[in-house]
Amino acid sequence: MQKRTIDLVLSLMASTAALLLSWPFWRDYGYWAESRTLWIAYFVVGFVLAVYIFYVFLGSLHTLFEHDALEHAEAAKAARDRAEGEAGEGLS
Repeated sequence: MQKRTIDLVLSLMASTAALLLSWPFWRDYGYWAESRTLWIAYFVVGFVLAVYIFYVFLGSLHTLFEHDALEHAEAAKAARDRAEGEAGEGLS
């Protein structure tokens, strides 16, 4: 549960940073449309989608690292079994 909370907080922070970087203030409000309501809706929907995308990306990243750890553990076990098998053959 803690990992999900951390992922959500990171997603919110990254999305907030992206929202602030895309805010029209930085461009002297030069590209605001006639309807500010639609622009606000655009930013709200974009923010929610950005949070979702960051959250899914972090979840996929966790899965990727878990699979990599499993592969490394299997390779280490196979190498250990091979070494023990070779050591056993040398004793006979």
